[in-house]
Amino acid sequence: MFLEIILALFLGLIAGTFTGLTPGIHINLIAIILVSSLTKLQQFSLISLSVFIVSMAIAHTFIDFIPSIFLGAPEEDTFLSILPGHRMLKNGQAYNATVLTLYGSLIALPIIIAFVPIFIYIIPIIFSITKTIFPYILIFLSIYLILRERSFLTALIVFLLSGFLGLTALNLPIEQPLLPLLTGLFGSSALIIAIKQKTEIPQQKITSLKKIKITKSEILKATTGSIISAPLASFLPGIGAGHAAVIGSEFIEQTEKGFLVLLGSINTIVVGLSFITIFSLGKTRTGVALVIKEILKTISIQNLFIIIAIMIISGIFSFFIALKISKIFSKNITRINYQKLSIVIILILSLTIIIFSNFLGFLVFLTATSLGIFAITSNVRRINLMGVLLIPTIVFYLLN
Repeated sequence: MFLEIILALFLGLIAGTFTGLTPGIHINLIAIILVSSLTKLQQFSLISLSVFIVSMAIAHTFIDFIPSIFLGAPEEDTFLSILPGHRMLKNGQAYNATVLTLYGSLIALPIIIAFVPIFIYIIPIIFSITKTIFPYILIFLSIYLILRERSFLTALIVFLLSGFLGLTALNLPIEQPLLPLLTGLFGSSALIIAIKQKTEIPQQKITSLKKIKITKSEILKATTGSIISAPLASFLPGIGAGHAAVIGSEFIEQTEKGFLVLLGSINTIVVGLSFITIFSLGKTRTGVALVIKEILKTISIQNLFIIIAIMIISGIFSFFIALKISKIFSKNITRINYQKLSIVIILILSLTIIIFSNFLGFLVFLTATSLGIFAITSNVRRINLMGVLLIPTIVFYLLN
C-alpha cells in the first residue's frame, strides 16, 4: 500500500507538470477521464487514486504559471499573471516572475495547514448562515470591481457581455464549456494582441534565488492578502482565484512583485482548501475535489491527514520541478519567433477546443476571443471578463 501511494504521488507530479505546461489541458479533464475509468482501475486502492489526483492538482498550481508568463496562454486561475508577467518577460525577467509565483505557492502550504481547523469547525457555521445571501454577496463584489474602473460604462458592458456569453455557453450542448470560454477570453485574445504588436522577446536573465529581491514587507502584504481573500474562493461559488487576488490586493495594496506572490499563493490555497471543504461541508468547489468525492464518497479523518501530507510533499517537489522548467524556457524562448509561436499556440488551442468541445464550442471560443480583444483594447481590467462565471452563478442562486 505504501509503495502504491508513493508511486501515485510521483505519477501525479508527472501528470500535473503535463497539464500545467499544456494550454487547454486542465487537471479537471484528466480527473474526469480517471473517474470514467474507475471500473478498469480496480487493482488500485481508492486512496492511491485520490493521492494521484491531489498530487496532480497541487503540481498543476505550481507549474501552470509558466505558460501563462512565457507564452501568454493562461488558465482560469492564472490569467491575471499575464499582465505583470508579460511586462517582466519583455524586460528579460520572466524567470524572476515565475519564481515569485512559486514563492507564493510555497507560502500557501503552511497557510493551508493553518486553515484546516478553521475550515473544519468555523466555516460550516459561516456557510449555514450565509448560503442564502450568496448571490447578493456576488452582486456586491461585482459592482465593487466595476466601480473601481476608470471607465465604469465600458467595464459594465464587458462584464454584462461576458456574463451573457457564459449563460449562453453553459446552456448549450457543449462538452467542457469553460475550455472555449476561458481560453478565448484570456488566452487567444492576448496572443492575438501580441501578434499584432509584433512583440519581441529579449534575452531572458536567469537570476540566482538569493538575488531575486523581494522585501519582507512585500511578502507580508502578499501573505496577508491571500489569508484574507483565498477562503472566499474556497467556499463562495463563482469566486475564483483571480477574483480572490483582486480582492486581496484591494484590501492590502500590492507591488507588482507582491501581486505575483499573491497570485501564486491564492492559486494553491484555493485548490488545497477545496479538498478540506469536502470534509467540512461535504461540498466541492473544484473539479478535482468533485472527483475525490466521487472516488472516496466520504473523507475520513485518516484520509484527510493523508491528503494534507500529499499536498505538502508534492508542493515541495513541484517547486524544484518548476524552477528547472522555467530555466529551460528562459534559455530557449528567444530562439523562437514569438509571433509564429503565438500562431502555433492559437492553432493548438483551437484544435483542442474542437476535439473536446465540438464546433459549437469553437464558435463560443471565437466569440470569447473577440470579447477578450475588446476588453484589452478598451483598457479595462480583464477581471471584468469573469462575469462569464459570476453572472451564471448569480442567476442560478437567485432562481433556486
